Amino acid sequence: MKIALISDVHSNLEALEEVLRDIEKEGVEKINFLGDAVGYGTDPNKCIKLIAKHCDIKLLGNHDYAALGLISLDGFNKVAKTSVEWTQTKLKKNSIEKLADFELSSTFLDYALVHASPENPEDWDYVLGIDQATEQFACFSQSICLIGHSHIPTIYTEETDGTVTTSLSNTMELDQNLRYIINIGSVGQPRDNNPKACYLKIDTDNSKIEYRRVEYDIDKTQAKMRKAMFPDFLVERLAVGR
Repeated sequence: MKIALISDVHSNLEALEEVLRDIEKEGVEKINFLGDAVGYGTDPNKCIKLIAKHCDIKLLGNHDYAALGLISLDGFNKVAKTSVEWTQTKLKKNSIEKLADFELSSTFLDYALVHASPENPEDWDYVLGIDQATEQFACFSQSICLIGHSHIPTIYTEETDGTVTTSLSNTMELDQNLRYIINIGSVGQPRDNNPKACYLKIDTDNSKIEYRRVEYDIDKTQAKMRKAMFPDFLVERLAVGR
């Protein structure tokens, strides 16, 4: 079976549409979404609609949670807070209803799925390095935990002796004797210095994973953001992937 994992769309309709086209071209049978449908971009309603239509498992991210008014915005930086407040004024009733049906965490086959980290999904903690990943391996029983949140595609491997290593490989054949935490990257706002939309494809028949990078019309996305008078920082970062 070929499955696709997408995350951190952040209301970037152009990126999401191109990723969905690539997923169809790749013959993927299942799509699972790991959170943050909204925030930062200008098309929250259309993105929620597409995610709800195409994805089997749908998770909440911290921006989704905030847009629903489930957490305080005090922990958000200024531009993130501004984008959440803008999103709250634009969300339609049916979008809110769809988003409210998303889950905090889930499982699929032998995969644990969560937006941020498996220990306490609602705390929105980041997994940004080996030390944090090492702590998180004790917090799920499956062989693989798939995450988003940081927007940085990264593979953490727990070796047989318990040590944890990290890899930035675009493709990898997973060892069934090892365990993994895999950050699937971001569709709508990559932050690994590559502006192309990113998602993860898994072929369960041969245990092979592949990060797919997809070009989209960044200029069009940026023009819509400027028209909505979004902060320059949010607009400009899309072109550089940071």
